[in-house]
Amino acid sequence: MNQATNPPPADGAFLVFSDDWGRHPSSCQHLISHLLPKHPVFWVNTIGMRPPTLDMATWQRGMEKCKHWLKRRRTSSPASTETPENPTVVNPRMWPWFKRAHDRWLNKYLLTKPLQNQIASIEGPVIAITTIPIVSDLMDQLPVTAWVYYCVDDFGLWPGLDQRTMAKMESSVIRKADCCIAASKVLQDRLLQVRPDVELLTHGVDMSHWALTADASSNADTDQERYAATFWGLVDQRLDAAVVRAVATAVDGTVAFVGPQDNPPPEILSLENSQAIPPVPYQDLPAVAANSDVLIMPYADLPVTRAMQPLKLLEYLATFKPVVVRDLPANRAWADCLDIANEPEEFAALVVERRQTGLPDAQRQARQRLVAEDWHHKARRFEQIILDHSTPRNELRADH
Repeated sequence: MNQATNPPPADGAFLVFSDDWGRHPSSCQHLISHLLPKHPVFWVNTIGMRPPTLDMATWQRGMEKCKHWLKRRRTSSPASTETPENPTVVNPRMWPWFKRAHDRWLNKYLLTKPLQNQIASIEGPVIAITTIPIVSDLMDQLPVTAWVYYCVDDFGLWPGLDQRTMAKMESSVIRKADCCIAASKVLQDRLLQVRPDVELLTHGVDMSHWALTADASSNADTDQERYAATFWGLVDQRLDAAVVRAVATAVDGTVAFVGPQDNPPPEILSLENSQAIPPVPYQDLPAVAANSDVLIMPYADLPVTRAMQPLKLLEYLATFKPVVVRDLPANRAWADCLDIANEPEEFAALVVERRQTGLPDAQRQARQRLVAEDWHHKARRFEQIILDHSTPRNELRADH
């Protein structure tokens, strides 16, 4: 006998709090990009979680946010040339601290009224989605149908953040949210300590985008410098200087680090054959992969790296280039597709070996299951979870 099922909830608009739209291709941006044709999306660019410091990065980021605020209007900005539609991007003014009670009060004051007005202008139900914990004080203020926490990292462990404050705010978000979705089993287990209903949705990959690596290889410029090993992403304190030193010593060639820097171990970029390369647009990363012999993730074994689910892992695999990583939880599910090392010398030896042998046939065959991890499928599952768990908060919406 077929069991009766309830009809799916009515579709609604999404109000998303995350990293700035179009700044870099985060997992949330990938998911939302696939849902744009079906759901109106209002993307809130926030000030971020990192407290200001007296350095050039803070100055540049501050000037960027001030330009957004001075526009005094909503703007649209594409995530990439492949995105057919874009969300309405909202740039509310914010105070860049959260540590003290008056900091949080000021942010709540600055954000509540503009976002209430934004929500009031949207027809139909509005579901709020956040990847960051700094919205905890807004969750009882905004007249939305439901709140969704999409947990992509353990920000209570991240270097450079006010970890205690972020952990406290995240704990509030977890408890208040109508739905929690974790990007890894480690993150899911951590959230399950607070509440019993946490969904798991691992990261996806755009196979068609990374297939361009093969095209770039066939059209490679022979005069361009080739990289023996390449890492792309945020170059920060999570990288293991001992592993990088071992690789740089073992290989005859350049070890490239592509991406923004956030106070990485000084030795990493001071080695004779290591090279720092500025951030490269997402659409150009296949060419970077094509120009590299081996792709590496030389992370240290730390609480923060054991909790993370690197977006680049599946991207690396989708290039069909050799990949060498550290033994961390996120990497073990793909152990048959790459090489895992524990010690610096073992890591370096694997890089040298893969430069000589290329990608083994067994690993190439194992990577065929990447097809099932496409962002399109992940986005449909993301949408289903959100709608299934969206319990209307009619009283709050009516009050406003």
